Amino acid sequence: METRPVYRTLNKPMTLLGVERRLFFFILVVSFLLFHLTEALVPAVMLFGVLWAFARAATQTDPQILRILMNSNRFGTRYDPALKEGDKRG
Repeated sequence: METRPVYRTLNKPMTLLGVERRLFFFILVVSFLLFHLTEALVPAVMLFGVLWAFARAATQTDPQILRILMNSNRFGTRYDPALKEGDKRG
């Protein structure tokens, strides 16, 4: 039986400051847009901090949790085999 090394870093999600990278760039862009719209640095930094804290908590729970939550409304809560194709229930 042959064993092959598995490196833990290959299975870790890619993060920036502890937040999933796509979510981090989204937070950065939203904060940057707020800064340019209001021309005030403090609200933009505060918004970045609040969104970063929320995103860090979500990333530590499960890196894919936000994607799961965004796609969850497309599917019913239960599978009902008697339900017709166009009907939506539950």
